[in-house]
Amino acid sequence: MDVKRRYFDYAATTPMHPEVIKSIQPYFDKVYGNPSSLHIFGQEAQAAITQSRDLIAKYINAKTEEIIFTSGGTEADNFALIGVFEANAKKGNHIITTNIEHHAILETCKFLEKHRGAKITYVPVDKYGLVDLEAVIKAITPQTILISVMHANNEIGTIEPIAGIGKVAKEKGIYFHTDAVQTFGSLDLDVEKLNIDLLSASAHKLYGPKGVGLLYIRKGVRILPFLHGGEQERRRRASTENVPGIVGFGKAVELAIEEKQERHQHVTILRDKLIKGILEKINESELNGHPTKRLPNNVNVTVKYIEGESMLINLDLEGIAASTGSACSSSSLEPSHVIKALGVSPEVAHSSLRFSLGRLNTDEDVDYLLEALPRIVKKLREMSPLYKKK
Repeated sequence: MDVKRRYFDYAATTPMHPEVIKSIQPYFDKVYGNPSSLHIFGQEAQAAITQSRDLIAKYINAKTEEIIFTSGGTEADNFALIGVFEANAKKGNHIITTNIEHHAILETCKFLEKHRGAKITYVPVDKYGLVDLEAVIKAITPQTILISVMHANNEIGTIEPIAGIGKVAKEKGIYFHTDAVQTFGSLDLDVEKLNIDLLSASAHKLYGPKGVGLLYIRKGVRILPFLHGGEQERRRRASTENVPGIVGFGKAVELAIEEKQERHQHVTILRDKLIKGILEKINESELNGHPTKRLPNNVNVTVKYIEGESMLINLDLEGIAASTGSACSSSSLEPSHVIKALGVSPEVAHSSLRFSLGRLNTDEDVDYLLEALPRIVKKLREMSPLYKKK
């Protein structure tokens, strides 16, 4: 008998919205010109890019020319850190970030440390994954040129106090970057109110296509180009633009704005029901991340005495797709660096699960999960030498 498949991994990626698919179709076979070409075919493509750029800029209260399209969030993060570091080498070599950032930030910091002589301070977080503003302030030195703190964590959903961090950075004359991949299209994002100089985002996290993202760069920020070649993206990022992807990104943002209240209410109700159900039905389970300052669709729990991978495999057999952490590190046997940063042991860190909800999830999906997970946990704990029956 076929098992109905139920998706609880929207933080990893989202299915494209039907309206997004419809919007990009003409740009594969009808409006297919190179945007750099001067003829009508090229200018039609360039006009479509400009329309998306205008819409996205308006969403974050930015200027149109401050939006640079990239291949995704990872490129945008690399661009921000490496570009700013290399452009400001005479001013300083110190970057402040946190120990729960996405690997796109952490690995780029390691690269800059090893190959460019950068000094990196990794500010710790509290048991909820919240960054301490005072710790950021104390980490600042005369050599600090950039602070990079994510808007919300992709694993545990904690929303960080980036407005305050950005304000401090502005007062000190330091650039502030935020990885907003998990919040773009779901939370309010005003780069002026939040004091943001650089912001990374990715279309496939908000029902848009894969392979396209952006880096917002505030006018006046000193940054070197990341890719060299042609004069695309105002000479900031060479390479022929991904026209269908950019059109889809714009449409996804437009829909996110239109459907924001409906989506937020929908996933928040399901999230709260799922959290309550897991904690009530499974003993020695705990919620990871902040109880209130969290993404509306994020549920991250620790189920003690069982490895997350074992639960994941059994959930998959029941037709349930979930995660033990970031999709970018799902092949690693190491426990989540984010969960470990909360101050728990490696054994407990191995026992975490992430469920992330989306617009297509239903109340019945959550009921099914709440029936399947306790049964799976019971079975696995009976086989675990670590678990002692109460």
